[in-house]
Amino acid sequence: MPSTWDLTGRVAVVTGAARGIGHATATLLRARGARLVVTDRSEAVGQLAADDPDTVAALVGDVSDENHAQATMRLATDRFGRLDILVNNAGRTLNKPITDTTVDDFDTIMRVNAYGNFVQAREAFRVMEANGGGAIVSIASVSSVVAFATQTAYAASKGALAQITRVLAVEGGPKGIRSNAVLPGVIDTDIMEGVVDNGREMLASFGDAHPIGRIGQPGEVAEAVAFLCSDAASFITGALIAVDGGWTAQ
Repeated sequence: MPSTWDLTGRVAVVTGAARGIGHATATLLRARGARLVVTDRSEAVGQLAADDPDTVAALVGDVSDENHAQATMRLATDRFGRLDILVNNAGRTLNKPITDTTVDDFDTIMRVNAYGNFVQAREAFRVMEANGGGAIVSIASVSSVVAFATQTAYAASKGALAQITRVLAVEGGPKGIRSNAVLPGVIDTDIMEGVVDNGREMLASFGDAHPIGRIGQPGEVAEAVAFLCSDAASFITGALIAVDGGWTAQ
């Protein structure tokens, strides 16, 4: 591993860390030397802290709650003395034809994927600005830049997150704060399995739609996130990086 990928001494917040991409990312950042605050609405996130209580702290809550966002950043600074990295991973999915999508559906998805990631980024930005810099990496989606049927609310929320990412890069550049987004394609997670019609069989079949010939694994997304958090990516900001097996290249 190049020395510029080393995260020793860094403090990171990872949202939605109980499973899937968030869990894989938290595990990898810890392996690279970072100390962590992990948060999720599921109490299962506490297991990460139980496994490594000296370097991981956990907080259960709703990422779209401003008080929770403030408490998360405060926990990082109180427990570990600083905040260097935010991984905005928490999100929800929805696949419904537009004619079946209710205003409540739309509000729910936007509240987590757009508003929730906004308030987490805002509170992290405030701390990073005071500390002289940091890195924010948001988990958007290929749906941020290409359209799929039945994803009106989801695509709108992830498109909003992509633009938030770019605005933060412009605002944060002079302050030493980098902001980038990773755009996963179809990734082998239990969340994705739950939104396709035939579960795992249908999920595996999506591999044929990727030039690389398979769907992705959470750890492959985590590797891209860890790179963007590191000094190896010191001149990368405002980027939307697809981790999608070539899906959007077609």
